[in-house]
Amino acid sequence: MREATAGQVVWVEGMAGTPVVRIAPIDVGDALAEHLWAEHDGETVTAVLTSATIPGGLGARLGLEGGSFDELDVGTPFDFEDHALLYCAAHLPDPRSPEYEAAMHDELVALLEAAGGRTLALFTSWRAMHAAAADATDRVPYRVLSQDDLPKPALLRAFTDDETSCLFATMGFWQGVDVPGTALSQVIIDRLPFARPDEPLMQARRQRAGPNAFRLIDLPRAATMLAQGAGRLIRSATDQGVVAVLDPRLGKAGYRWDLVNALPPMRRTRDREDVVAFFATAFRI
Repeated sequence: MREATAGQVVWVEGMAGTPVVRIAPIDVGDALAEHLWAEHDGETVTAVLTSATIPGGLGARLGLEGGSFDELDVGTPFDFEDHALLYCAAHLPDPRSPEYEAAMHDELVALLEAAGGRTLALFTSWRAMHAAAADATDRVPYRVLSQDDLPKPALLRAFTDDETSCLFATMGFWQGVDVPGTALSQVIIDRLPFARPDEPLMQARRQRAGPNAFRLIDLPRAATMLAQGAGRLIRSATDQGVVAVLDPRLGKAGYRWDLVNALPPMRRTRDREDVVAFFATAFRI
């Protein structure tokens, strides 16, 4: 059996009868610096890395020396300020409190009604997704699709073809979903996407970072994930809609601007009536 090095973390996952051993580097920078960025046969490597959600400090994390690379922000062709609204339900209870789930379900249903369906609801856990889908199915007149109803391509086709339908999904749909047009006019996010505290690789990275682990490890990852989820909304120059975050920490926590500033430059509100007015104008609801 292969032995892990000091820069790797090993864990076991899977069912009791079929355990799987995983091994992963805590930091990929050293390996990339040695095997990818270093000169080979006297030639240097040139790479172009692109993304709509590149986090700050990525160069160092990828093993690139300061001054050895260029960063360029080319902006966006989309008019987020006029076409999109960021709503934070700051009045909801803390997501870690027992009162949160019922209050979040009520808020979610109100937002589905405001948009006339047309919603991709993103959740940070399967349990939360199933509970919200079951609640919404009994309370709204729109078709509610869940991630495990169909294979992903068929699920996205069903969601796109039925304009007033709602799709409830987990982390697999926070990126790589492209549904331009009015079928996806609202993205609802249940909680800020912080990694689970017991996730082995994140645990190892936190231990290595020490006292600054939250700001160096957890916060950048959450900001990137949040931006990716919000990015499902505006997919063309004519798209418009609302990103609704049902986690009051986005409006109250001391780190909130790290998250907000990672999002597209949308107008912001804490008042649900602004969401209702937005959709009333957009769709004459």
